[in-house]
Amino acid sequence: MSNDPKLALIVSDSAKAQAGARSLIDAYPWVSPEEAEMLVVLGGDGFLLHVLHEMLDRDMIKPVYGMNLGTVGFLMNGQHDHVPIAKRIAEAHRVPVSPLCMHATTQDGQQFSFYAINEVSLLRETRQTAKLEVRINGRVRMEELAGDGILVATPVGSTAYNLSANGPILPLGSRMLALTPISPFRPRRWKGAILPESAEVEFRIREPGKRPVAAVADQKEVRDVSTVRIAATAEKELTLLFDPGYTLEERIFAEQFQV
Repeated sequence: MSNDPKLALIVSDSAKAQAGARSLIDAYPWVSPEEAEMLVVLGGDGFLLHVLHEMLDRDMIKPVYGMNLGTVGFLMNGQHDHVPIAKRIAEAHRVPVSPLCMHATTQDGQQFSFYAINEVSLLRETRQTAKLEVRINGRVRMEELAGDGILVATPVGSTAYNLSANGPILPLGSRMLALTPISPFRPRRWKGAILPESAEVEFRIREPGKRPVAAVADQKEVRDVSTVRIAATAEKELTLLFDPGYTLEERIFAEQFQV
């Protein structure tokens, strides 16, 4: 009996991913995602994040091996069609990823909870500057941050929106979070902070009626929030699989030397 793992093939709707899947469909005895021990995902970073969120929402968490048939493919592996998929899976390096859990309460008292793999961001909804109180582990660390917003990023997400907002790149094994302001007006010179993954971050919106703020967990948005709490959750830890020498950690390391 074969010792090969039970694999499910999940393919993006893009023409490029669909074309790439043709050479794989007959190369392995694929099973359904429910039966599978691991998932092989064909597409780009956005589609991979969609699959990871689907797993979190359905509480069906399994290791994921992504193959880049999208654009950037920062979270994906190359194609390497000459190497059997079973061999690639067997030799893959495992990278644990702890998602963030966002609990948001709106001005009218509604409550929402969403997971974020990259970041949770708070953004002003109008031309009015957002004003936020920043609390870490229940203690007020900044009474008022005025600007376009703020975000909390995981190491995986530290090279995405966080980097564009001049936040720090975090090594994967650091177990840290990046707290990064978005176009801060006051205090103007504050560049953010690096927090332990165990920290609970809370934002309270000042003047929410006049200065409405939206909270976004990756792509899921809650508008007109009054408070937002964010914490990493080890109970929902994800596992990404990478080819040897092609790990996400190496790419995050290399990103720090881009000019």
